[in-house]
Amino acid sequence: MATETSMPKPIRVAVVEDDARTLSRLCSAIEHESGFVLAQSFSCGLPAIAWLRNNPVDILLTDLGLPDTSGIEVIRACVEHQAQCDIMVITMFGDEKNVLTSIESGAMGYILKGIDEMDVGRAMRDLRAGGSPMTPLIARKVLTRARRGDPSAAGQDGSQQAPSVSLTNREAEILNLIARGYTYEEVSKLLSVSLSTVQTHIKNTYGKLAVKSRAEAVYEANRMGLLRSGAF
Repeated sequence: MATETSMPKPIRVAVVEDDARTLSRLCSAIEHESGFVLAQSFSCGLPAIAWLRNNPVDILLTDLGLPDTSGIEVIRACVEHQAQCDIMVITMFGDEKNVLTSIESGAMGYILKGIDEMDVGRAMRDLRAGGSPMTPLIARKVLTRARRGDPSAAGQDGSQQAPSVSLTNREAEILNLIARGYTYEEVSKLLSVSLSTVQTHIKNTYGKLAVKSRAEAVYEANRMGLLRSGAF
């Protein structure tokens, strides 16, 4: 018989969203998702930042357009005070600047508003499994930015510099599949390996590339010439 101490702790989720209907829908999705608990919700950013200083949380869902501050500042505060927290943006802003700034600030996922409650739960589970859930339109923006290249990565003659890291064949294979939009579960089935093996390779790849998310990994790998041309 399982004891109370052996039961897994629920995943604590905080939400920052100024639209009352959207906030209610997100909170309802969390409360009805097994294994998750709503830790706190906020309609403004500054109270959320203050709360994050002293209260542990596993997932932060935040909008960007808040009445008192930018959601970017909420993300940065969360990274500073809750290093273990997974952060996902849920917003109506799909422009490149907001997407890239959110990722650079510490967001692991980026979803445009309009997803249903089932998708919220799926996105949170993907986030906790090491994934970076993104609306396809957002993923395309990130990949388009990556395909344009980074001038700083090229030599004076315009040629691409050699990669500063080296991936194993398996790491490169998995990363190429991830870049094409496959989930970790789909990759494990395609390669006939366990999900934990895929996650281990991804973790090692993130370490080599010095990144924290799927989008960053794809961007850096493409910039270094580590992705096959057909990956996109």
